[in-house]
Amino acid sequence: MSDFSYDLVVIGSGPAGEGAAMSAVKLGWKVAVVDERAMAGGGCTHLGTIPSKALRHSVRRMMQYNTMPMFRAVGDPKWFSFPEVMKAADDVITKQVQGRTKGYARYRVQMHIGRAKFTSPHEISVTDKDGKVISVRGEHFLIATGSSPYRPDDIDFSHPAIFDSDSILKLDSTPRNIIIYGAGVIGCEYASIFSGLDTRVDLINTREWLMSFLDDEISDALSYHLRDLNVMVRHNEEYERVTTSEHGVTLELKSGKRIHGEALLWSNGRSGNTKNLGLENVGLQADERGQIAVNKDYQTAVKHIYAAGDVIGWPALAGAAYDQGRFAAAHMCETEDQYRVDDVATGIWTIPEISYVGKNEAELTEKKIPYEIGRAYFKDTARAHISGEEVGMLKILFHQDTLEILGIHCFGAEAAEIIHIGQAIMNQKGEANSIKYFLRTTFNYPTMAEAYRIASMNGLNRVSREHRVFGDKQK
Repeated sequence: MSDFSYDLVVIGSGPAGEGAAMSAVKLGWKVAVVDERAMAGGGCTHLGTIPSKALRHSVRRMMQYNTMPMFRAVGDPKWFSFPEVMKAADDVITKQVQGRTKGYARYRVQMHIGRAKFTSPHEISVTDKDGKVISVRGEHFLIATGSSPYRPDDIDFSHPAIFDSDSILKLDSTPRNIIIYGAGVIGCEYASIFSGLDTRVDLINTREWLMSFLDDEISDALSYHLRDLNVMVRHNEEYERVTTSEHGVTLELKSGKRIHGEALLWSNGRSGNTKNLGLENVGLQADERGQIAVNKDYQTAVKHIYAAGDVIGWPALAGAAYDQGRFAAAHMCETEDQYRVDDVATGIWTIPEISYVGKNEAELTEKKIPYEIGRAYFKDTARAHISGEEVGMLKILFHQDTLEILGIHCFGAEAAEIIHIGQAIMNQKGEANSIKYFLRTTFNYPTMAEAYRIASMNGLNRVSREHRVFGDKQK
């Protein structure tokens, strides 16, 4: 007989787990959350999204201080060490944990601390750090265990100069130069962070261009600005071996190049956290990257067991994971309010940041959809002049005939914030989804959001005469 029994047992307290737990308990279900950590929040709060974005925020503020002329009246440029800027991130983590813990307590969600393992389709064992084991039964389960950095077997991650995106947070000094292997989202974000700390960065990209899923123009802009930050980007390279010494680490590439650094950050992919979860005991199997297959309702092959978040792969975003958990809970509770996650806005916190939603130019061209482009450059907006954040642009892709918004791409300060204005209009039906919306509303002035009006005028002046408007600075 089980020690505890629930309507829903959530394995993992990250965004997907929290979204499911809170939704189900509000619908009257008895819910438990199981996590190895004594503090709620999952990898998102403790190792991923929160610490890296808080770290980036501190570095960006330091860069602003060092580059804005008015601050020279205060003093000379200042640089802080990696551990010093991490302290701000630690404070943010503490506040996030407190908020989430209070939320679980308020809604009477039971927390069980320990390692979960399926022992049968409706039961798991939970083993705490002292080896004590309890049995927990659930009518439904949600696997929301997240992901971890992929570690090749031939790389010695126990060496003090070799890190992944989890262990880098414990870096106790600022290296003079660092090698980052993998130029995906995590690699590019940390390249920005370390360059802001005045560390020389070698960014090794295994592909032809940075983040090939981006709109080509945005990818080009990112490449330019990373180089402007003195990041050395090397495309189409793969590692042969990694050697270490008391002076640091050397990355040998298949092209014959040898790159030396005081530290190496390995950021080439992630794997789902499904090892030792006991999936074989319920008839489930993860793929070679530890990810679990689900259907459109986030059900696994065992219908009462759901999975959401990074453990199922794409899009591996905290915001999307939260909504996936909410949808999974709504589906298993059989409620009518089932919001499906389809149109996901992506935020990438490089310096400057990137955000997009919808299709890019290459996708529209491949599908032979006639589209036009409206652009607004931040250097033409009053708000950018005031804030000193003049790098960047807003780009709207829309149908030449219907004026329907097809995609929005933003590069620059506050990109991840203002993208949601366009996303809201994109999600409207019929004529409500039109680039003309941005001409029929009044934006606060001066704001970054005003870029939507500028981009709309710019785009409409490129299409047929009946759609044209006047007053656009960018003809």
